[in-house]
Amino acid sequence: MTKESAQPLLVIDDVHASVEGKEILKGVSLTINAGEIHAVMGPNGSGKSTLSFCLMGHPKYVLTSGRMLHNGQEMTGLTPDERAKQGIFLAFQYPTAIPGVTISNFLRAALRGVRGGDVPIKEFRQAVKTQLKALGIPESFMNRYVNDGFSGGEKKRLEILQMAILNPSLAVLDETDSGLDIDALKTVAAGINALRSPERGMLIITHYQRLLDYIKPDQVHVMFDGRIVKSGGPELALELESKGYEGFRPAVEPVGATETR
Repeated sequence: MTKESAQPLLVIDDVHASVEGKEILKGVSLTINAGEIHAVMGPNGSGKSTLSFCLMGHPKYVLTSGRMLHNGQEMTGLTPDERAKQGIFLAFQYPTAIPGVTISNFLRAALRGVRGGDVPIKEFRQAVKTQLKALGIPESFMNRYVNDGFSGGEKKRLEILQMAILNPSLAVLDETDSGLDIDALKTVAAGINALRSPERGMLIITHYQRLLDYIKPDQVHVMFDGRIVKSGGPELALELESKGYEGFRPAVEPVGATETR
């Protein structure tokens, strides 16, 4: 099957979504093919994180119209764990600490949940060892409690390690660069690049162009007020950097304006 005829990995088709009765997404459409990285950029309140939570099936975020399909299957009505079993992964902007639970136990439980069955300890240890080496993370990391006392960079590296172990077909990274200094940013970006593959699609949500200095997206989408107002190649992020978000704000028709003929 050629890439042109292959089924898209993710289709978001005219999606409208609300949170506590307030409409946030107002007709979002985009398509991601396997092997592609797409970046969604926008100011605070534009709907970027709402899009990520809708993709993962957070119950607070209600899809009111439109469709989301993963590998051709409609996602509406699927719970977050069902979506995870389908191969969808969400890296959080603010990962939660779980004192008393080691990273090793956490990752094995997560992998067991995604697979829907037990994970042989030998297989798990080998997979972890391989990914720790690939991501440049020391083995002692596995004995620490999940995000307990972690720096911002350590939290984001754990998110990338989770993605590597769970091996999703679609990874959604919600502001992975948030709160990182330049060294931590480079480390996290290197981890994301290491997990880029022809079988996996990624949706990177970010405020800033700086992350895209290290990760080259196939497409960039600018979001404003719950809509994607412009899409383009990697050069769009540079244009955004020079113009700022105000340069992409759509014109608003004055209230009461009527069509003239």
